[in-house]
Amino acid sequence: MSKSMPAALPIAAPETFAPRTGMTWRVLAFYSAITIALLLALSLPLATDYVGSDNDDAMRLVMVRDLLAGQGWFDTTQYRLGLSGGTPMHWSRFIDLPIANLISFFSLFAGPHQAEALALAVWPSILVVAVLFSAGVASYRLGGTMAMHATLILTGILILSLNRFQPGSIDHHNVQILLVTAITAMLLSPTGRPRDHAIAGVLAGFAIAIGVETTPLIGAVCLIVALRWAWYGSSFRDAATAYGLALALTTTGAFFATVAPSHYTQVTCDSLSYGFYALATLGGGTLFLTASLASTWSFRGRLVALAGAGAVLAAAVLLIAPGCLSNPLDALDPLLKIFWLDMVIEAQSAIAQFRLDPTSIASFYATGLIAIVACLRSVHRREATEQHLILVALLTVAFAISILQVRGSIFVYVLAAIPLGRMVAGLRQASNAAPKNLKLGAAFAGLTLASTPASWALAGALWPGQSGNLLRAELSTRAKPPTCKDQSVLAPLAHEPVGVVAAVSDLGAPILRFTGHRVLSAPYHRNQGGMLTELHIGLSNPHQAEAFLRGAKVTLLAFCPGNSEIAVIADAEPDGLYADLLKGKVPAYLEPVEGAQGPVLQLYRVKPE
Repeated sequence: MSKSMPAALPIAAPETFAPRTGMTWRVLAFYSAITIALLLALSLPLATDYVGSDNDDAMRLVMVRDLLAGQGWFDTTQYRLGLSGGTPMHWSRFIDLPIANLISFFSLFAGPHQAEALALAVWPSILVVAVLFSAGVASYRLGGTMAMHATLILTGILILSLNRFQPGSIDHHNVQILLVTAITAMLLSPTGRPRDHAIAGVLAGFAIAIGVETTPLIGAVCLIVALRWAWYGSSFRDAATAYGLALALTTTGAFFATVAPSHYTQVTCDSLSYGFYALATLGGGTLFLTASLASTWSFRGRLVALAGAGAVLAAAVLLIAPGCLSNPLDALDPLLKIFWLDMVIEAQSAIAQFRLDPTSIASFYATGLIAIVACLRSVHRREATEQHLILVALLTVAFAISILQVRGSIFVYVLAAIPLGRMVAGLRQASNAAPKNLKLGAAFAGLTLASTPASWALAGALWPGQSGNLLRAELSTRAKPPTCKDQSVLAPLAHEPVGVVAAVSDLGAPILRFTGHRVLSAPYHRNQGGMLTELHIGLSNPHQAEAFLRGAKVTLLAFCPGNSEIAVIADAEPDGLYADLLKGKVPAYLEPVEGAQGPVLQLYRVKPE
């Protein structure tokens, strides 16, 4: 077996700026400007708020505001969420910091709300540029200039179709998309440069620190680097050691930079803690030592050394964090699974989503399947074989994650654009060379459409069924009716003396954002106590509900008759408090707030006992 590195791809000489990436400032500026301009043009005219539509966007802003107001860097507890004492959030300060800095900068010449609006528009735009750069580098390394342009177009369409890069989207998922794309670009280096692998190790460390959603993909990256070292030996030694050392050092730095000293020994499976820190540093350090000491061994010897390192890491997992081998959401109370998790689309499995809305399945999975087939085809034809093997490995892991939870499909989308861009560029070149060949032209157009998840989503939405009904309802409603999430609707609640609010979980983040109250419920799994209390209030008969209200020291009940969660709870328990309120039956211990008894929001004070 040859120990030499694979021959570099026949790549055309690029322009200036990055001679080994093919990306120039001019190319990056062009695609970034077009994408951002279209993103703003499509979103701003219809926007009614400067914060994204996702609950996590509003909650992130609340966290950033608390940080700017003086809450400790290591203290990520949301004290106004849940039962007395608050809820320790599992989000990373690495996302809070740049947003807080942008708000502080714009505050120098704008008011508080204007500064927030500017910061929340600029932050996603910065990430758009970084994602396009990473996708361009990855695709250029895979297939040259034309592949790069095709992938940039596909990635731009993807960015426009996702809600994760629109103004106001400040949750961590857009950063995770960037990190996955950038790591992939580094792995596709045709010469296996140590510098690229060191960058990949740094990015992998930050990915672990920011959120556990990418942990399986980072594990796959580690395995890819380790197997390439086992295959090549000495010629890949510097790249493997650079990746392992960078991963270990970055995770170590992130751990001590964001975890409070009092929590150093705590193991949590939904955030950076001692568990992930120990395993990541042990894995990176083991790879570094193994590659340093065993690179001159025979191929069989390297495999034995790698197997030994893997056994040590597996034993460490079982010893340090055995509970993290399962889904953290598996520990949810059954009541929360029924009335919350089972209604969250992004948390559904492929089977559950198919049962819920079969017309949407293609939008989650078709593009990924096509990309995997395209990679396997290229491997079979010996076209950039090793790079396509890397891509098919990452795509397969991301696809498996999306089968368990459809939200994992966002990583499939961005990875798929790289090999599909190369294939689209090849078909375009072949079609141009034979303009009378209609089959080639149709194949080029068909693959281009099939390579964008938005095409599948549109096809599913137009198909008779739930998605089609939702699309037609959306198109027929130009002005959205007011909801309980709107600031104007929640204004009466904001004017009430600060207290504790009981409301369905969907309203938790908006109440925290627009008022000074503490709220029992918001859709976060670490707040099981508050969410369960709110559910028991709604499901219990009025007499029992009073006991839950007083036990949680609730002073206000915010009731939204048109909320879907209210309807589900009322249907589940027709004799419960929420069902009675829907019927207009108000128990004696609740006092309607004057001026807050409209069709959208009904606000009640809990009378003193």
